[in-house]
Amino acid sequence: MPDLGPNRELIGRPGSRAALMTPALIVDLDALERNIARMAEYCAGRRVGLRPHAKTHKSVRIARMQVAAGALGVSVATLGEAEVMARAGIAGVLLTSPVVTPAKIDRLIALGRDADGLMVVADHPDNVDALARAAAGGRRLQVVSALDLGGNRIGAADPDAALALAKKIAGADTLEFAGVHAYAGPLQHIADYRERRRLAAAAGAKVAELRDKLVAVGLAPPMISGVGTGTHDIDTRDGPYTELQVGSYVFTDVEYNAVSLREDAPRPFDPALFVRTTVISANLEGFVTTDAGLKRFATDSVPPEITAGAPAGATYSFKGDEHGRVTFAEPGQILPLGAAIECLTPHCDPTVNLYDLYHVVRGDTLVDIWPVDARGAI
Repeated sequence: MPDLGPNRELIGRPGSRAALMTPALIVDLDALERNIARMAEYCAGRRVGLRPHAKTHKSVRIARMQVAAGALGVSVATLGEAEVMARAGIAGVLLTSPVVTPAKIDRLIALGRDADGLMVVADHPDNVDALARAAAGGRRLQVVSALDLGGNRIGAADPDAALALAKKIAGADTLEFAGVHAYAGPLQHIADYRERRRLAAAAGAKVAELRDKLVAVGLAPPMISGVGTGTHDIDTRDGPYTELQVGSYVFTDVEYNAVSLREDAPRPFDPALFVRTTVISANLEGFVTTDAGLKRFATDSVPPEITAGAPAGATYSFKGDEHGRVTFAEPGQILPLGAAIECLTPHCDPTVNLYDLYHVVRGDTLVDIWPVDARGAI
């Protein structure tokens, strides 16, 4: 049984949220359940598949909740995440990063012997050759041709290169062409819906071009996978995708709350992930110091947003590895030693990776503690 940490004795006690030792990563279970249900219902209504990205939550429990709500499986970013999810019985795992080194390819092939529906992306012919050699004598490996949509991260450079890659996959006796992966990462946080829709249309046109070229040579893709939380409404209206890889919708964060996610409903998902922190020093006017600093929040974008426990207008900033600061908006505002503050995470995915445990609450009660199963899994 995993170590549930110093708050384990509080599980089930009314009011236990207020008694949590901090810093603590908190999941509002009611909000999480609503978000999972809302995205599943949305995809069903649009008749598009859902393979949500588990890199957001790294949790077997949450993955199982998503599958129970109708997801086809999960997407993952690392081989380690794939191992955690598949070995927990999650079928239909799509690994969205290429696996290229011999040692990791060996792990991938070993996982594929037992994992139901395991798929991996490839974006280079040399990688396809290596995968084909490694899969010889065993179960055929399902490989997806990846197309870059301007993120300059992974993917073949253009539809013709992705087509050639698909042909190479399909021509290998030990591989199975499983479809197309195309993710427009840079579009996800464009705040304005119309501007995001305009740019998504251009990205979708590249994917549609690849699809049509594949159909023309007898390689109709079994799936076209991509789409993030920021473009889920746009790409299910206008795009060629057959399934979504949305991830952050389960929690939302400060970044996504700045994005108009749908034309008629800018914020269709509820904040569900928070960091709880405690005031540990209050000697000077205008601010207090807390116990959650750079090691407790993602620091790649905007600051955390205070959601509870501080006077109106107060802001959060970092004062070192272990320390944060709550700065007051008005003279005379104070917080006493031991006061608790909760913050919406600025960027949920990397914040989760800083913690071993989720403290799962309903209202004011800690109802469970879940491990972050795939934390640090490479």
